Amino acid sequence: MTTTSDRLNLPFLALAQSQKETTHNEALALLDMAVQPVVQAIAPATIPAAPVAGQCWIVGAAPGGPWSGHADALAAWTSGGWRFLAPFDGMTVWSMADGVSARRVGSSWQVGQLTAVKLVIGGNQVVGNRRPAIALPTGGATNDVQARATIALVIDTLTNHGLIS
Repeated sequence: MTTTSDRLNLPFLALAQSQKETTHNEALALLDMAVQPVVQAIAPATIPAAPVAGQCWIVGAAPGGPWSGHADALAAWTSGGWRFLAPFDGMTVWSMADGVSARRVGSSWQVGQLTAVKLVIGGNQVVGNRRPAIALPTGGATNDVQARATIALVIDTLTNHGLIS
């Protein structure tokens, strides 16, 4: 029988375990960190000296002190001290210091980067697939014809991107 959950590593109650509330409360504290996570900052230079219960941070790559051994994890200050949650691929948190989301991709946090197939606002696609570059008008006897053709390509590209209709 496994002793922790597969994704968040939450502790399971053991059969005939005494003081089940300890294990259950530990799982609730970790869930409190994992559900809709908000961090004060990402990889702060120093461990907060006077954290408030419920505040979280993303630990830096080479932590010391009580954060030692928890690189890149979420660190939460609780009434029972520091608790840590190992990140998993796809985990997303909101960073208060940066005002953006941070997403775990592979072995690193991507801060402020959004990945999408398309952007839809108000039911209208406003950005789509990238189109080929538009060549600058060069040469030719009549620059006006080339300028008009280039402007038409710009308008066509903007239309295809959904930036104009």
